[in-house]
Amino acid sequence: MVSYKAIFISIILFLFSPILLFSQEALPQGYANIRLGMTVDEVKEALKKNSDFGYMGDRDVSWLPGDNRVIIETDSSRFAPYSYLDRCWFQFYEDKLYIITITVKTDKMDHHSVFSSLCKKYGNPTSLNPSKSEWSNDSVIMTLERPLTLKYTDKVVFDKLLGDSKVNKTTQEKGRESFLEGL
Repeated sequence: MVSYKAIFISIILFLFSPILLFSQEALPQGYANIRLGMTVDEVKEALKKNSDFGYMGDRDVSWLPGDNRVIIETDSSRFAPYSYLDRCWFQFYEDKLYIITITVKTDKMDHHSVFSSLCKKYGNPTSLNPSKSEWSNDSVIMTLERPLTLKYTDKVVFDKLLGDSKVNKTTQEKGRESFLEGL
């Protein structure tokens, strides 16, 4: 016979299950005070205000080959040795930040701690393999790569650039695919 206690617990779980399922935080748009979509000048100003990055000014800014692509590279090892951050890269496309890459100092932090924290905050990764874990939604791809690199990517811009770069497959690539399909 079913007890009233079991029915009561079942009702409570049923009522609160949507809250438990959707209690995860939305994926972040970046790290600290730096967000995807910021302009080059906005990122420079944000980096100046946060000494953890070790930003030294315009000498950390470079132009990448291609149309209107800028990269800012920072290194906290010399100018912010107390920081958990090591080297960071901020990639821009059409003056908008679309990739943030942060390497974390492995002598101060470990992969498991970061992975556990991300899972607790954002749920299980949408993709997982031995070299990286990935969380994504319609606008952001957040990746934790081994040994300890965190990457935030603007999914819309990334998909656009990926689509623009598609080229026809070579005969060798087509032959390889044909061979694999025939197995």
